[in-house]
Amino acid sequence: MKKPVQVQEKADIRAEDVEAYLKSHPDFFIGRDELLGEMSVPHASGSAISLVERQLNLFREQRDNYQTQLFDLIETARQNDRFFEKSKRLLLNLVEAQSLDEVVIVLEDSFLEDFTVDFCSLLLFGSRERYPQCNVPMISEEMGRRILGDLPDHHKAICGPLPPEKADLLFHKNARDVASAAVIALRKGNVLGMLSIGSRRKDYFESTMGSLFLSYISDFLGRILPILMAREERSRKLGADLQDV
Repeated sequence: MKKPVQVQEKADIRAEDVEAYLKSHPDFFIGRDELLGEMSVPHASGSAISLVERQLNLFREQRDNYQTQLFDLIETARQNDRFFEKSKRLLLNLVEAQSLDEVVIVLEDSFLEDFTVDFCSLLLFGSRERYPQCNVPMISEEMGRRILGDLPDHHKAICGPLPPEKADLLFHKNARDVASAAVIALRKGNVLGMLSIGSRRKDYFESTMGSLFLSYISDFLGRILPILMAREERSRKLGADLQDV
């Protein structure tokens, strides 16, 4: 009587084991083209496609993604070039400004025309008596801090909507039309004033937006404003001396 043949059951193979094996043997399918053709994976359309077709589709998707990223980088570079040219014009025109009033004119022309911002405002901390010929809005630093709070203490631009009392001080008659703004302090040691640009759009200046450009402008203004303010004061003293003669 023959003994029954014992059939040894094969251990179940887990998908993780197959995945690990293929990862450790990336050349497994070399010379097994027929096997590749027989294997199929589900497609988004619901039909099954071969592994080779699936791989080709993945390559095409990656190619398209890379092309999109490349186009985005090229467009960003073009925007940066245009932005740089506008910034250069602004700085060159500020260098040529001969008075505080001319600084305001240059800033408004650049921001309102070149950068198409809706509003631009310069507020200086100082005494009107010291600069009687200047039309730039001025306020004492003590009063300015009382209204603006800690805004003058920030070294980067603060972006977003402004409380009404702050908007009134910075934008005056245009305050009610300013839905969002970017505000940065101007300093050379002490705080000299505030530069503010505003938009009618509430989402134009967001709290998370970059402010590197405004930091450059504020640093530049921080260097030329003391020179122009000193020039304005000398002019006032000269006028007073001539009146005494």
